[in-house]
Amino acid sequence: MKLKQMKSVAGNLAPMRAQDYSEIEDWSGYYKSVVGKGARETLLQGLDLFKKEGITDGFAIDLAAGEGRDSIELLKRGWKVLATDNHPEASKYLWSRVPKGLKANLQTKEVSFEEMVLPPCDLINASFALPFCEPKHFNLFWNKIKKSIRKGGRFTGQFFGDRDTWALKPKRSHHSYNEVLKILNDFSIEIIREEEHDDPLNTRNPKHWHIFHIVAQKK
Repeated sequence: MKLKQMKSVAGNLAPMRAQDYSEIEDWSGYYKSVVGKGARETLLQGLDLFKKEGITDGFAIDLAAGEGRDSIELLKRGWKVLATDNHPEASKYLWSRVPKGLKANLQTKEVSFEEMVLPPCDLINASFALPFCEPKHFNLFWNKIKKSIRKGGRFTGQFFGDRDTWALKPKRSHHSYNEVLKILNDFSIEIIREEEHDDPLNTRNPKHWHIFHIVAQKK
């Protein structure tokens, strides 16, 4: 293909979206594409359930916190937060966006899922994070999550389903509906919303999405 033709093809590509960056694990690009967006719905739903119980603060662990959209929401609501991520740029994005008066309630740690040590907590938030835990580490890591959450505490986040396009990627963790129920055996499932749809064909890398959105309370 001639250079002019190559440029033409490149010019016709749709812009990169957050999912395109996450697919290739370009986390620097991902952070830039999502910075400033609001907290995930599952986190907000979990916090609302705490509020109905009269609980308006506590200690939360935000797994793969990225640029910090969920951590910042937790801090603004009066929670103490440990934000973890294995990418060195994540904490820089987060600290730069945290209001000065809330910085004392934030800790950050650069660590991988398999090396993570999780202290006792009231909430673990894993927004679109767990699929990036390699299957060979998943069961051990999930056991750490279960042990870390106190009785009455909550898990909020997502599992990717077995019909998702990325289920073909060997280093991603995906689960069927029944497998998700089994994983959450030690929890009372308060919200489980299964989402399944196809991207429009005019997107850069259209994929089939299969996601389970979860809010669950530790028994």
